[in-house]
Amino acid sequence: MYNINDVVVYGTEGICRITDITELKFGGETSEYYILSPIHKSENTVYVPKNNEKVLQRMRKILTKDDALKLIDSLPLEPMEWIPNDRERQMTYKNIMLCGDPREIFSMVSTLYGKQTEQASIGKKLHASDERFLRDAERMMLSELSYVMELRPQEVLTMILSKHK
Repeated sequence: MYNINDVVVYGTEGICRITDITELKFGGETSEYYILSPIHKSENTVYVPKNNEKVLQRMRKILTKDDALKLIDSLPLEPMEWIPNDRERQMTYKNIMLCGDPREIFSMVSTLYGKQTEQASIGKKLHASDERFLRDAERMMLSELSYVMELRPQEVLTMILSKHK
């Protein structure tokens, strides 16, 4: 499925390089693992068991430059329906962040921006957890796009905003 030196996105760790594929013994069991090195957190190492489908769902190949441009051109995406129940919304956003589907992350950001604007119009702010999800989703989105497009995150944001005024 993946090879050494592939660049992937892994859950909330973000962009990682597969540095090794090896057998390791954890908890008395020997299994084969992908060894990931996060690009922006080089001191971290992530071990992903190759035989755990649930964990592997959090890992995907990074977008190509063409895919990134197509995604930006398709913006704005339809916002998601607002989930009024805080706990349910947090679980939904957490799953989106863990799976890392770029279109879902963009939709989530769009939804949160809309809610933030709505709240500001009545003198209120987003819930702290929604602000955190918005900040983390923006970071994930911009770091992947900036990496594949070889631009600084601010340049990518400027590109997105200029295409969708």
